[in-house]
Amino acid sequence: MDARASWFARNSLYFAWIVSLAATGGSLYFSEIANYIPCNLCWFQRIFMYPQVILLGIAAYRGDRGIIRYSLPLSIIGGIISVYHNLEIWFPKLAEVAPCRAGVPCTFNYVNWFGFITIPLMALTAFVLITLCLSFGRAGRQQ
Repeated sequence: MDARASWFARNSLYFAWIVSLAATGGSLYFSEIANYIPCNLCWFQRIFMYPQVILLGIAAYRGDRGIIRYSLPLSIIGGIISVYHNLEIWFPKLAEVAPCRAGVPCTFNYVNWFGFITIPLMALTAFVLITLCLSFGRAGRQQ
C-alpha cells in the first residue's frame, strides 16, 4: 500500500464521520429549516444514518477501527433502502407496488438540482461514500 492509500486508510473513520455528519445535517436542514416533510423511506434512511454520526465520531476520536464491523451494515442497509427510494423516483410505477400510506408520497421531489440531484440521490451518495471509506479502512487494517 503506497503512502497516500495508507494515509487514507488511517483516516477513513474521519472521512466516514464527516460524510455522516454532512448527511445528517443536510437532512435536518431540509426537514427543520426548509420545512420539507420526510416520506416513509426518508425516515428509514435516517434510522440508518443518524447513529453513524455518534458511532463514527467516537470511533474516529478514539481510533477504534472495531466500529467498522458494526457501522458497515448500517451503511449498506441504508444504501439499499436509498437505492429502492431512487428507483421509485426514477420509475414512478414502482411506487404503486407499496405506496406510502401516510404523509408525503415517496416519489415527491422537493429538490431537483440540475435535473437529476434529488434528496434520495444525495442520501445514496452518502451511504456509498461511507461504505467505501469503511471498506477501505477495513482493508487497510488487514495489511
